Amino acid sequence: MTHSHDVSNILFQDPLIIFIMAGGSGERFWPLSRIHTPKHLLKLLGKKTLLEQTLERFETIVPSEQIFILTNEAQHATTIAALPHHPPQNIIAEPAKRDTAPAAALATAIALRQNKSSIVGLFPADAMIHDVATFRHQLLEAAQTAATHPALFTFSIKPHHPSTSFGYLELGEKHEPLLTKRTHFHKVHQFVEKPNLAKAEEFFRGQRHGWNAGMFLWQAESFLEECRRQQPELASFIERFSTDSSPEKLLRDDFAQLPKISVDYAIMEKAKQVVAAIAEFDWDDVGHWTALPKHLGLDEKGNTIQAPPEKILLHEANNNIIVSEGKTVALCGVKDLVVVQTTDALLICHRDAVENIKKLPVPEELK
Repeated sequence: MTHSHDVSNILFQDPLIIFIMAGGSGERFWPLSRIHTPKHLLKLLGKKTLLEQTLERFETIVPSEQIFILTNEAQHATTIAALPHHPPQNIIAEPAKRDTAPAAALATAIALRQNKSSIVGLFPADAMIHDVATFRHQLLEAAQTAATHPALFTFSIKPHHPSTSFGYLELGEKHEPLLTKRTHFHKVHQFVEKPNLAKAEEFFRGQRHGWNAGMFLWQAESFLEECRRQQPELASFIERFSTDSSPEKLLRDDFAQLPKISVDYAIMEKAKQVVAAIAEFDWDDVGHWTALPKHLGLDEKGNTIQAPPEKILLHEANNNIIVSEGKTVALCGVKDLVVVQTTDALLICHRDAVENIKKLPVPEELK
C-alpha cells in the first residue's frame, strides 16, 4: 500500500481531495437515529460509527488535511464530537439542506481554493464496505484516470439481486483508452430511476445495469464546466466561493439560495461524458433495519441481535431483528419483527414494513 504522503507524487500529479457527505437525516433508523444523531453517527455495525468507518477508508490514501466532511448545522457539533482526531476546520456545516448538487458544488469550490488542478472525490458517509483494500486500490486507479480525463466518473456496483431500492446506471461499451491494472471502465449511457420489480429483474438478467452508489470523482474544472453549461447558479457559486476573500460569509449568505436538487438530476444525467468504474468491492447502503443481519449475523433461530446477550430473552422467536440500548427485551412466539428499544421510544415493526418507518407521525420532541 502506498503511503498517504506519496500518493499524489507517485500515482498522479493532480491532488485528490476527498469529501464525505454526512448531512442525511436517517429517518429509516428511527427511533435510534435522530436529527442530531442520524444513521451515519450511530454504531450500527460495530464499535465505530458508519462515519468513522467511512473516514478510515481514506486515511491511508490522502492526509487528513485533504479530507473534508460536509454536514449541516444541526449535526455540526455531534459530528465534530464523533471525530475528535479529525481537523475541526475540515468539518463544514452547510447552512441549509439543499441536496447533493449544492454539496457537490461546495466540494468543488473548496477543492478549487486548494488547487486549480484538484481531483474531487465525493462519497456518502453511511455506506458499508468490508473489502477496504480493494476499494482503496480501485479509488486510486479511478483517481489516476480522472486526473488525465475530463469525464465525470462514478462507481457502478454489480447487482447481486434485482433490487428496487437503488437507482441504476445503464452501462455501455468499455472505455478502452482508460486502461488500469484492475479497474474496468464503461461509458454510462443513462441514469435510471429506482425501477419496479419487473424492470429490476430485467436489469438483473441483462447484466448491462449497475447500482448507482452515489460515489463520484472528477476534475474540479470539469465539473465547473458542466455547471456552466447546465446549472449556471451552481457555477456562479463555485466561481465566487473559490476566489472570494470571505468564503465563510458567502457560504452563510448564498448557499441556501441554491436549487434543491440532486447531483444526478442537475449534472450527471446530461453531462457530456460520464464513465463508470466497475466496483470489485462489496457495498451496502445500509438503507433499512433489515440490512443488519448481513453484517451482524444470525443466531440459530435466524435472529439478529444488537444488544448485550443477557438483556435479550427469547422463546420460539424466529427471524427477528432486535436492538436495545439497555432495557431487557423479551420476545415470545413471534417472527419477522424489527424491535428497537431506546431510552425514550420503542419501535415494533414487521420486517416487510421497514420502508414505511419514515412515514410514522413522530412528534417533534422525538425527532
